[in-house]
Amino acid sequence: MNQVMATLRLMRAGWVLVREGVIAGLPAQGLTGPAATGHRLATALARKRSKSLDNAERMSKAIARLGPSYAKLGQFLATRPDVIGLDLALDLAHLQDRMDSFPMAQSMARIEDSLGRPVDELFEEIGEPVAAASIAQVHPATIRDEDGTLRKVAVKVIRPGVRRRFAADLDAFFLFAQLQEKHIPSSRRLRPVAIAETLAQSTKIEMDLRLEAAALAEMHENTVDDPGFRVPKVDWLRTGRDVLTLEWVDGIKMSEVDQLRAAGHDLDALADALVQNFLRQAMRDGFFHADMHPGNLFVDPKGDIVAVDLGIAGRIGLKERRFLAEILFGFIRRDFQRVARVHFEAGYVPPHHDVEAFAQAIRAIGEPIHGQPAETISMANLLTLLFEVTDIFDMQTRPELLLLQKTMVVVEGNARTLNPRFNMWKASEPVVGDWIARNLGPAAILTDARGGLESLGRLARALPELADRTERLSHEVGDMAENGMKLDPETVTAIGKAEARQSRSGRVALWVIALAMLWIAWQVS
Repeated sequence: MNQVMATLRLMRAGWVLVREGVIAGLPAQGLTGPAATGHRLATALARKRSKSLDNAERMSKAIARLGPSYAKLGQFLATRPDVIGLDLALDLAHLQDRMDSFPMAQSMARIEDSLGRPVDELFEEIGEPVAAASIAQVHPATIRDEDGTLRKVAVKVIRPGVRRRFAADLDAFFLFAQLQEKHIPSSRRLRPVAIAETLAQSTKIEMDLRLEAAALAEMHENTVDDPGFRVPKVDWLRTGRDVLTLEWVDGIKMSEVDQLRAAGHDLDALADALVQNFLRQAMRDGFFHADMHPGNLFVDPKGDIVAVDLGIAGRIGLKERRFLAEILFGFIRRDFQRVARVHFEAGYVPPHHDVEAFAQAIRAIGEPIHGQPAETISMANLLTLLFEVTDIFDMQTRPELLLLQKTMVVVEGNARTLNPRFNMWKASEPVVGDWIARNLGPAAILTDARGGLESLGRLARALPELADRTERLSHEVGDMAENGMKLDPETVTAIGKAEARQSRSGRVALWVIALAMLWIAWQVS
């Protein structure tokens, strides 16, 4: 039954995408056979009004009809440019996740169920929703601190029934992934079913607001001393599975460039601060805000950038951070052999490929960059071209690096909106240069050596216990070889009971079969 319902949901979703012109807006270059015919048919069936809209507007209308699950699917696919292409990923990244709000009474019930206390005990006042998205909506509220002062907060409340709706729509997503993997061999490298599983896991995490609160608290600790950037503080007393309470942010959205200029903010300084703080998160902390579209970024009256909505966050390990730093350093120095070797040493390119051939492909990316004005060189485009080349050399998909790449594209685009003459290399040099000095220079060698000594120390402390376990195992194996395996009385009893149950089940099954055959024979006669 689930398979039938999933098929019907998938058919409805396909029809909506066709009617709203989303399929017609996809590139048709290179399509042949049934794919080309399907694209022409989808273009003919699209609503006439959709032809005057751009791709993002078409997708917004389709998602509004399909519901919150598809809004979240769009956000998730925006993090996977390897699957849908960079242009479509950027269109999806800039979608505004806006949904109709749900009634206040339902919000109040969710708050009380989640926190176990009446709303009037938790808040002095709570207002109508000011924003509604696919998973939750946000209410302004006022609380009274222990010293009696009133403080404004933002209360995020999970949408009623959203988990049940997501579970149903995920069946359709899984069905589509299975069909794609079965019938489109070229897509198997991207592992569509694994992508659907990742989406299922990420939505489960995002629908537990305690986990978003934990991510905000971690980022707050990481960035508390960083200049020009902060995240709101979490009110843990008023936060639960379905409710997240944060300090209220007074500021101007970064998308409102004219308002920022009218308020007297230095747009060039904001562009530099945005990129530098993102790079600090990614390279220093290995934990970064991965949904930094302008709607999630505010500029407060002091000129600090405040990032909200940490439902999507990215993590990269030290190995990946060193890999990226080595690549950037190699491109800056025009040492393309070094860039190629880093890919092979990290295991990202299979060893059966030729390092020299890979270095030649890297040179094709790097050489055109040199000689250009610095403000025209895009780090995000550099990484995009790099990942396109590595695809030729069977580089395996690295979701954490792709998420970083997509976020960097969005962040750099925000910076260039604030400052059209933005120089990515000049802005990032203080952060990247400092990180390289700390992690790829002599200090890094000492840190690695200290880490190795600590590991040796832990191994040395564990050696006596390991030796004792090895000696006992050796005696037990020798005794087993000489005298056979011995079972304790409890194990023998358990095996006997299991055999008895199996025997009884077998006899019952034989009686059922015999009675069924007698009944069939009687009916036939």
